[in-house]
Amino acid sequence: MAQEDVFKKIVSHCKEYGFVFPSSEIYDGLAAVYDYGQNGVELKNNIKEYWWKSMVLLHENIVGIDSAIFMHPTIWKASGHVDAFNDPLIDNRDSKKRYRADVLIEDQIAKYDEKIEKEIEKARKRFGEKFDEAQFRATNARVIEHQQKRDALHERFATAMQGPDLAELKQIIEDEEIVDPISGTKNWTDVRQFNLMFSTEMGSVADGSNKVYLRPETAQGIFVNYLNVQKTGRMKIPFGIAQIGKAFRNEIVARQFIFRMREFEQMEMQFFVKPGTEIEWFQKWKETRMKWHQALGFGEENYRFHDHEKLAFYANAATDIEFRMPFGFKEVEGIHSRTDYDLSQHEKYCGRAIKYFDPVTKESYTPYDIETSIGVDRMFLSIMCHSYREEKLDNGETRVVLLLPPALAPTKLAVLPLVKKDGLPEKAREIVNNLKFHFNTSYDEKDTIGKRYRRQDAVGTPYCVTVDYDTLNDNTVTLRFRDTMQQERVSIDQLQSIIEDKVSISGLLKKLQ
Repeated sequence: MAQEDVFKKIVSHCKEYGFVFPSSEIYDGLAAVYDYGQNGVELKNNIKEYWWKSMVLLHENIVGIDSAIFMHPTIWKASGHVDAFNDPLIDNRDSKKRYRADVLIEDQIAKYDEKIEKEIEKARKRFGEKFDEAQFRATNARVIEHQQKRDALHERFATAMQGPDLAELKQIIEDEEIVDPISGTKNWTDVRQFNLMFSTEMGSVADGSNKVYLRPETAQGIFVNYLNVQKTGRMKIPFGIAQIGKAFRNEIVARQFIFRMREFEQMEMQFFVKPGTEIEWFQKWKETRMKWHQALGFGEENYRFHDHEKLAFYANAATDIEFRMPFGFKEVEGIHSRTDYDLSQHEKYCGRAIKYFDPVTKESYTPYDIETSIGVDRMFLSIMCHSYREEKLDNGETRVVLLLPPALAPTKLAVLPLVKKDGLPEKAREIVNNLKFHFNTSYDEKDTIGKRYRRQDAVGTPYCVTVDYDTLNDNTVTLRFRDTMQQERVSIDQLQSIIEDKVSISGLLKKLQ
């Protein structure tokens, strides 16, 4: 099945099973804004808990805050967002649709990658186990041609984005004969800059209103609270400040479901270090964050680092952790060495000293900063994409199952009475009431037991318990495992000890030690 079709099924599955809904759907929706349903919010909260505890619980020198969404507008002047938080915008005159010029070119680069992969896949099927991919890439004429075109375009694009050179970006689009996917034409306007911040007014007209912004990132809330946290917490360098919160960007092209939205959630940690040690800490956090992702068990081959070719003028190192989505490797987390830019800018604009006094060396300095920033929504999507399976069973049927990491699954255990009579529902309710204090447990009595198993598979519930007539006699139940569909009889008294460690966030955190 084509990866595009797989992705469409995942999007449909998210709605059908209460993970993600289009926002304001009864009013025909609001573009690029989504609501998380009853299962989605549980999965999302589990992701956030895994991240938060991995930062704050496992590191004595990292603490958390929750800063306001509205902040003084000068903050965004100091951070550079007012003047430079822009995307290159281009319109198609025929479709009247608006696009990001850089995304159009990135998609064109991806098309060359797809052509290369198709040639490799055809050759792999033809040669079987004898296939040597490295040799094929180096010698096949079509692959070499596609690779040369791809590399030349990539180099030209990277150079154009340095300025950015808006005229060159348009010229690339014309030279590559990139067409509008709606109209199919190449009738493009010039490329121009578009600021991504949402603005609003604070205060009444009579009092004189002030223009404020919905924050486009959560990081600045950490920087402006640096002194508060450092002094009240008596924090010593190196130390970090973590935060989870909403951010807002007026994306020109918000697409690929929840991958790029106008309202999204970030998990960010700013780690303050002594100048001169920042690259060492950057490397440490690269390793730490990759380990966090890989602990979920999705396979090392599905992750890679992508070092930035174009660094922000204030940064001296930057990389992305990319995950293999159905639409290619895409960024889920960024790790940046931001030097002392942010704290220095705020010191300049607010007129107050934002320094750290080192009690050992008796010197004051502006700390350097290592940032780790991960999108909750992108992380959610990567987990859904990897977990979705359609499996052919021995009886010819197909089951749809979400192989979610048990610690992240919305529901850990579903308790199912075999029938709705003879005291079985009451016994099942008793089990639920005993275990719900330890992990998320649900009760389901509607439809046949087989249909209930399929329903729990589709929402990723790792364990199901069936209460039958033998349960009333020997206090045992049938415990079913989602991944293998294997079943075994266990004592009700053993359920908590069997399940709890496997479905707790603590089990994931232990892998990080």
